Amino acid sequence: MADSYIEIARNKKARFDYEIIETFEAGIVLAGSEVKSLRQKKASIQESYARIKDGEVYITGMNIAVYEMANRFNHEPVHDRKLLLHRHEIKRLIGKVQEKGLTLVPLKLYFKNGKVKVELGLAKGKARYDKRDSIKKRDVDRELQRDWKNYR
Repeated sequence: MADSYIEIARNKKARFDYEIIETFEAGIVLAGSEVKSLRQKKASIQESYARIKDGEVYITGMNIAVYEMANRFNHEPVHDRKLLLHRHEIKRLIGKVQEKGLTLVPLKLYFKNGKVKVELGLAKGKARYDKRDSIKKRDVDRELQRDWKNYR
């Protein structure tokens, strides 16, 4: 059975600014109006990050636009949202995040089998020269693709 997968939002800068060491899939606790807004793909995870507080993981800075039809039962666009991970994953993350320079960055937000999921990356910040290497590699790959297309 194939998993149905619909992408909502992607953090494109995360892979440029950070070196992703490991990824985790987490569920997220949402209100009904938030889910309806996500079905319209009205969300941003560009400025968000995840943190561990009291043995639970929360995503901070994620913006889910207000759902027009929800009137007085609407949600707050930006607030901390709880992520759903297994206890052993959280314990492992606590150990990893306490290491120097590691952080939790959301990479993408998507629907999987009707449930909203967040792909979290355990990441280490890149230095300026690492970013230059990434740009150089991307330009070389683009040039190779262009040459290959012209060759055919």
